[in-house]
Amino acid sequence: MALRAGRAATAERGLRALLAQQPAEPNSLWLLGASLLQQNKIPESLAVLEPLLVRLPDFAHARVDLARAYRRDGRAARAREEIRRVLEKFPHHPLAWLAYGDALVDLDQYGDARIAFERAGLADPKRTVIETATAALVAGDRKTAEQTFREILQEDASHIAALCGLAAVSLAADKAVDAERLLRHALDQSAHHPLAWRGLGPALLALGRLEEAQAAARRLAKIEPENPQSWITIATVATRLMRQEEALEAYEEAARLQPQEVRLRLSIGHIHKTLGRRSESEAAYKAVLALDPLLAEAYWSLADLKNYDFSDAEVAAMLELLGNPTIAASQTAQLHFALGKAFEQRRRYADSFEYYARGNALRRVAAPFDIEHFERRAARIRAFFDRPFFDNRSGSGDPSTAPIFIVGLPRSGSTLVEQILASHSRVEGTMELPNIISITHQFDDMAADRDGYPEKVGTAPTGVLAALGSRYLEETRPLRTAREHFTDKLPNNFSHIGLIHTILPHATIIDARRHPMDSCFSTFKQHFAEGQTFSYALGDLGRYYRCYLSLMDHWDTVLPGKVVHIQYEDLVRDPEMNIRRLLDACGLPFEEACLAFHLTRRSVRTASAEQVRQPLYTSGVGYWRHFEKELQPLREALGDCLERFEHLP
Repeated sequence: MALRAGRAATAERGLRALLAQQPAEPNSLWLLGASLLQQNKIPESLAVLEPLLVRLPDFAHARVDLARAYRRDGRAARAREEIRRVLEKFPHHPLAWLAYGDALVDLDQYGDARIAFERAGLADPKRTVIETATAALVAGDRKTAEQTFREILQEDASHIAALCGLAAVSLAADKAVDAERLLRHALDQSAHHPLAWRGLGPALLALGRLEEAQAAARRLAKIEPENPQSWITIATVATRLMRQEEALEAYEEAARLQPQEVRLRLSIGHIHKTLGRRSESEAAYKAVLALDPLLAEAYWSLADLKNYDFSDAEVAAMLELLGNPTIAASQTAQLHFALGKAFEQRRRYADSFEYYARGNALRRVAAPFDIEHFERRAARIRAFFDRPFFDNRSGSGDPSTAPIFIVGLPRSGSTLVEQILASHSRVEGTMELPNIISITHQFDDMAADRDGYPEKVGTAPTGVLAALGSRYLEETRPLRTAREHFTDKLPNNFSHIGLIHTILPHATIIDARRHPMDSCFSTFKQHFAEGQTFSYALGDLGRYYRCYLSLMDHWDTVLPGKVVHIQYEDLVRDPEMNIRRLLDACGLPFEEACLAFHLTRRSVRTASAEQVRQPLYTSGVGYWRHFEKELQPLREALGDCLERFEHLP
């Protein structure tokens, strides 16, 4: 049992004690060889197993482990021959088929290896039970699936399919660490088993270990090149790593293998959009609608191109689709947002607002937001990160000057600022990075009520603070090139400037700010794929903006000069002066390419992807006035903070 549970050293000690009494006992010798193999003591394992098999050549279990030892020793061809000897006499030996598959992968015989792994599954005595548990998991019955997989593992803690099944349950419950542990144990039994690698890629992706996830998915694709899920994982990881061409290639391959899955074509359209290929993106979305006219997300994707003009026929199709009772609420919301855009283009502003309001109401039901909780949290952050806090931690954190954080509210010019900076030869533009938010969650989890941020930051020694800064740099390294600086454009980081300064005191922080009416209304019109749940009610938007201003004022007080404020309206009216000021704040010399930012070819993954590929324009300044009557609740929620922006249109 100790050996099956992965406690090989414990098993070795017990077996040596038994063999001291019965030196020639075959089962003890076999298990000793297996325990040595599990500890990667290859020569010692061979020294036990080889003479045992000279004495007992038909000892199948021992010969399987001998083959595994040969494979680990780099002798895959010899391992293959040993397994063939077993399978000639025992053609339904599941462990022999697993070892055979591993040896064949080492020999680059991927097609034969895939067949070997399939034969192992067919020969598994627990096959029917595994299939039943898997069906329960697919049906959403995690409890039954988990119970069944655990029962199998109580009998055999090394059962690969049960380990992989329990890992799938863990991953579905957002327990990626547990999933990885289970899958690693499975891979100890069979180094190349496709089932384990199918789970490991998504688990590593969930843990943010992107390059490892990519390697796992690529490895699986060699064994299962016709499995579309392998290519989807490759595409997902490549997208996260900003390798958009690689992602596009993988999505195209998945779509070839699964042509009926229209959402793959939708993803292809999204990739073309990030790459600035407008016509290809538009064509992909229209192809989706040709295949599935009921997929409302394709209409919203067209609207999200910002300057796409809906035809009267398309508007009529969307209106008809709204009346279809089979459409889910989430898709109905997307239709409302798309129709809001279509009527806005027709300057039917009252109708446009009505559709935006309906879409937001649906989104608010699906993703409610507690503005009072956010206001309390903002107050706690202001109270905690006071001037004495920073005075007592002077010199803490990682000394790197590489990061440039761009914060603010969505739709306030942060993507524009990033595009300008990314046009500089010494700056790498990345995307909205989740790493700082992840650190705040770790501090939250330190409290019994899982609400430990920001107070638990005060318990962290200076060494831990420096390590957190270094970890941030290491985690973001796969997204960067060798350029001196890189951007992190997650707007919501405005709440966490105190933490950023504590762990990365020499990072640059830019606040992209826009008139609150334009900023909030532009956010209200946006159907966000995830997050930004504060944006689905005008009252919440106004109060959220006030929290943002109060926090930025606080940082200016306790960290004077730390944050550089860039006003969107000033930037579009006098680009060169404000771009020079922006570059000065980052310690960068002026470069003409920053003025011609719209010509910079790079992937952009935000809602402003199309807009930052155009020269600066002022038509968005004061645009909210077209909806002045409808936006009265927003004005009331913003209150006297609007007085600070009276000098703007």
